[in-house]
Amino acid sequence: MQTALEASPGERLRTLRDLLGLTGTALAGIAGVSPSWISQVETGAREPSTDGLQKIAGATDTPMGFFYVQPSTAPLDSLRFRKMASASRTVTRRVSAFYQEGFRVTEEVITRAEYPTPPLPYATEEHLSEDDIEEFAAVTRQALRLAADKPIPHLTRALERSGVAVAPIVLPDPSGEAGNPTNKHFGVSYWAGISETALISYFPGSAGDRDRFTLAHELGHLVLHTFRPRAADPESEANRFAAALLVPLERAKEELTDRLTLEGFARRKATWGVSIQALILRGAAVGNINDARKRSLYVQLSQRGWRKEEPVEVGQENPLLLWSLLKKQYGERPYVPASEDLAIQPAVLRSLAPQPSNPSSARASETAEGTVVSLSDRPARRQRRAL
Repeated sequence: MQTALEASPGERLRTLRDLLGLTGTALAGIAGVSPSWISQVETGAREPSTDGLQKIAGATDTPMGFFYVQPSTAPLDSLRFRKMASASRTVTRRVSAFYQEGFRVTEEVITRAEYPTPPLPYATEEHLSEDDIEEFAAVTRQALRLAADKPIPHLTRALERSGVAVAPIVLPDPSGEAGNPTNKHFGVSYWAGISETALISYFPGSAGDRDRFTLAHELGHLVLHTFRPRAADPESEANRFAAALLVPLERAKEELTDRLTLEGFARRKATWGVSIQALILRGAAVGNINDARKRSLYVQLSQRGWRKEEPVEVGQENPLLLWSLLKKQYGERPYVPASEDLAIQPAVLRSLAPQPSNPSSARASETAEGTVVSLSDRPARRQRRAL
């Protein structure tokens, strides 16, 4: 008899289909089983045979352990998404499955490594003013050991250094066609609570500034909504937090004035790593740019074609923490042994913990504020947190 602590192979089979983006008929076709068998197993109408699961495992490059491993501890209704209102529900379900598998693996790998958990501040009051959100952004900078009033050279590394894991998501496209299967999704996050695992996932795009804002937005959810799950307008709060984190209040008041031209905003973009459009909104949020001037700037952006493609390229940030931990635990080529041990497809693992294009970069310092994760200094960081 299955206990409450055991995984259901039927539920895991449905999770696998969500990960791969396959219908029951499509999975049956590639695995050599009947669609009705898949349907009955998923609904619990019949017990799955080992032979049937082995066929599916072999056809999809999935470890058999996947069907029996405990599901993620991240509750589905607690995940925070940054996505468009018109985002596909089907894709959202796939993203949820992918993220939950990622959280399960991240929790396991970080726990084994005894990597420090994030010392994030957190909001508990039911109502937060704009000033409250600005203050939480400032305190979060302190928690991430960032300068109070300077640009953040490498937000991803600052998050990882402080214990917040970052993982890109690249969904497999079952059709084999080019395009973006994330379909209007940008990020998703969950923090299990004080002294627990936190994971921010994002969908890598062509613009580094967009990815940085997504990470800051999801960090806002962790800080503002982990203990306030019923906030009235969490997306607006997370956007305000992201802008305040990336461009602190006093600097925004000094630099983002109504006298700036678009060229001036472009120069600020190069400094702060934030899009021109977001900088205009930040200037308006701190009271420097009135509605008429904001509309004028956006008209100019449209006339120049900058609404869709802005000038000034912001470099993309690549995570290192999960790759470094996998490499430490499973060796120089970790994906195959880790996939078996962690009961996850190698392709999913490669998305969540991509190998750096320059492996030596995992040992090098990239910038003064954006030092890459060093596993050897982990005890020192734990000691600092305890002071």
